[in-house]
Amino acid sequence: MVSFTAAIHQFERQGEKTGWTYVEVPADIAEQLSPGNKKSFRVKGKLDGYAIAGIALLPMGGGRFILPLNAAMRKGTGKKKGSTLKLQLAPDTKPLQIPPDFLECLEDEPKAKAFFEGLKLSQRNYYIKWLGGVKGEAAVAKRMAQAIDALARKKDFVAMIRGLKALRE
Repeated sequence: MVSFTAAIHQFERQGEKTGWTYVEVPADIAEQLSPGNKKSFRVKGKLDGYAIAGIALLPMGGGRFILPLNAAMRKGTGKKKGSTLKLQLAPDTKPLQIPPDFLECLEDEPKAKAFFEGLKLSQRNYYIKWLGGVKGEAAVAKRMAQAIDALARKKDFVAMIRGLKALRE
């Protein structure tokens, strides 16, 4: 477990990261968590006492990473841009579990299932995390339908998100 404090930042203009709230994980801390790693990896731990697990650190170059703060994390800590967080992080090597309802939907759509199974583990994990990122039956069902539709059209996670964003604009 590595402990450090960091300020909460928000991207103004950064491509698909525009508007994201995040904390920076310095290169020396990232090196302690995952020596020699320059790719995204998952961590678990606490943010000011708020427990997290399965959260991806994203590489930003020079050995630095960012930890994006989703709405649940911001609400759980009660913090926003400009605040400081005390982080306690460790690598999270537990594999993500595919939601049973999603597996059932994939069984009903062989093309979507085949494409999903052919994706890299990181891409499958993006879908799994996204599906678990909402509460409420209606919201989960909507995301599941969007994911199955995108997978049936052979869209990886980024392509699906871009397509959904374009529909909103």
